[in-house]
Amino acid sequence: MDFYHKNKDWIEIHVQDFLIKATAIPELIFANRNNCKSTNYGVPSKRMKIGIITLPLHTNYGGILQNYALQYILQEMGHTATTINYNHIVKLPVLTRYPIYLKNILQRYLLKRNVVVFPDIEANKPWLNRTRYTADFVNKYIKHTDIKSIDELKPKDFSCVIVGSDQIWRRLYNQSFPGTTNSFLEFAKDWNIKRIAYAASFGTDDWEYTEEETRRCAELIQKFDAISVREKSAVRLCKEKFNVDAVHLLDPTMLLTADNYKNIFEAAKTPASPGNLMCYILDANNDTDNIINHIATSKGLYPFHTNSRTEDETAPMEERVQPPVENWLRGFYDASFIVTDSFHACVFSILFNKPFVVYGNKERGMARFTSLLEMFGLEERLISDEKELKCVIDKEIDWGEVNCKLNALREHSFEFLKKALG
Repeated sequence: MDFYHKNKDWIEIHVQDFLIKATAIPELIFANRNNCKSTNYGVPSKRMKIGIITLPLHTNYGGILQNYALQYILQEMGHTATTINYNHIVKLPVLTRYPIYLKNILQRYLLKRNVVVFPDIEANKPWLNRTRYTADFVNKYIKHTDIKSIDELKPKDFSCVIVGSDQIWRRLYNQSFPGTTNSFLEFAKDWNIKRIAYAASFGTDDWEYTEEETRRCAELIQKFDAISVREKSAVRLCKEKFNVDAVHLLDPTMLLTADNYKNIFEAAKTPASPGNLMCYILDANNDTDNIINHIATSKGLYPFHTNSRTEDETAPMEERVQPPVENWLRGFYDASFIVTDSFHACVFSILFNKPFVVYGNKERGMARFTSLLEMFGLEERLISDEKELKCVIDKEIDWGEVNCKLNALREHSFEFLKKALG
């Protein structure tokens, strides 16, 4: 029993991996997992087996939920959708695993050497700890296959591959997985499949690709059947750098409604948030602290934070555990006002019709914010310091107008998917 309790996370991840691979789960379960009211998307002319290429699913709430939303919509349309996800778990080769364990046991207990008996278990502990709650959400709501290398995928696996959404085309983020050129489906360049980009994002106006990468990606994108991007500036970049026409569409999370997401945290019986001023800050500094304090004081609100120090490698391990996705979603529902420097927190503020300000996070890319806010006439909600608060803090948002624009953009995005998928 001591062995089990000490290595509980490692054992459970291996058991879970076995069950996922060994159990055929009906697609209907995934399509209706959150008990959302079904939308009539029509019966597709051809049901396809779709693979989704996006950035790895880990502790990023927006990254997880955009994938959840896209997969949900595709399955509601009648297709089978599976996300191709990077497997962070370290596993020693089967043939050498137990000899290594035995060798380490002998060295530690007979020779009294300071040797780690189970090196793979120790290597996985930080990751499993940080993602314990977000991994639960991914395993519960997102159908996915975990791979170590993109080369593990075969032509027979899919009849269509969709790239997106999130910053899948940002070189800064895609080099390790799936790889810059593989985010344009280089691995599948000879496959007889349909290729679609849905709301793919470069994340920035600056061009980060090398000349060789630009040339190769330009060749690969010519093979795509349909191309859409998440930012207005990306339409221009696709034309200038790749000589292709792209359509500007909504982030996948906006294809669903606030009620869809409300059903998720209600199903989990998520407790109420411990305040009414939601603070979701990725890169805290004096400016963000001052903005939060200013709003809390002037509006008489109580701040609460919905993220941990998960990216801070100097933080104690218990402070790096990312809270559940359901808690994050519940935060928008409970908040009277929201302060953030996150793209997807802006998205969910809009979906839940909550007043917000977003602090410009230049390091993570400003094009995402300006493009999103321009779509809804909310540009003034983007601020760069505390002084700009006075222009927006008490200004009412016309949610009727915003929702009207959202409905039109949502319909436009649905039409793109229907046409692209045939």
